[in-house]
Amino acid sequence: MRPELEALKQKLNEENYIADDALVATLYIAMRLNRPLLIEGAAGVGKTEVAKAASRAFGRELVRLQCYEGLDESKALYEWNYQKQLLAIQMGGQGESPAMKDLFGEEYLLPRPLLRSIRSEEPVVLLIDEIDKADAEFEAFLLELLSEMQVTIPEYGTVRARSLPFIVLTSNHTRPLSEALRRRCAYLYLEYPDVSKEIAILKAKVPGLDEDLAAQVARAVAYLRGSDRVTKKPSVAESLDWAAALMALGVDELDDESCGETLGFALKNNDDIREIMADDEFIRSLL
Repeated sequence: MRPELEALKQKLNEENYIADDALVATLYIAMRLNRPLLIEGAAGVGKTEVAKAASRAFGRELVRLQCYEGLDESKALYEWNYQKQLLAIQMGGQGESPAMKDLFGEEYLLPRPLLRSIRSEEPVVLLIDEIDKADAEFEAFLLELLSEMQVTIPEYGTVRARSLPFIVLTSNHTRPLSEALRRRCAYLYLEYPDVSKEIAILKAKVPGLDEDLAAQVARAVAYLRGSDRVTKKPSVAESLDWAAALMALGVDELDDESCGETLGFALKNNDDIREIMADDEFIRSLL
């Protein structure tokens, strides 16, 4: 691996983010080229954590926009301070009324995450989380920012970036994203970690976790993810919760008893828990 990639990997490791070589290379290149990075993968594989770790590793502020159905530019980009505008109009009744253009000036503008990120004097990491939950119209609205690093406010004009944010978009692939958005982004797909990587994540994120217990949890979680009996596969966050729950009980070995007491930290569906506890092969794998 190139020295600059090794240095980035080390920085991520110092932030307790266990990154493989492909992730490190993609992240490094996207930042060097000032390209937005689109990360796809199942829920809970660590997509959001990439942006968080990058912001810490590079000493940049993290600005997060959580997407949801119905999100529009007034919540994501800007909003006018209507109370302040109304007060100015009322004060104008005592003298000269303010011109309409003055009511839509800088002092009345309330920046939301997108605008705040490009107006920052220092470059930030802008996380646009779960873009697939937003409407296609909002996705189209983002294209100007992703390609030109600027935004247009109808009453105000075009605002160009003072500093270039590193933009990370995440998607759980609940709906297809447009080709226009994909063309503007570098791309990374995150799989669930294999057992060895999951052990490393558990040890990094759960202080004091015994290595043998970490290995047992990682193997058990891998079994659950591969089982047809489980409809809601456990995420990395849930494997961390499970390991922490076992430690809280003072358990030093995962067996059928401790599994039965704590499995709700890994599986969040009662049907899944009932099915897997009736799976003799799973129980044997714990012994």
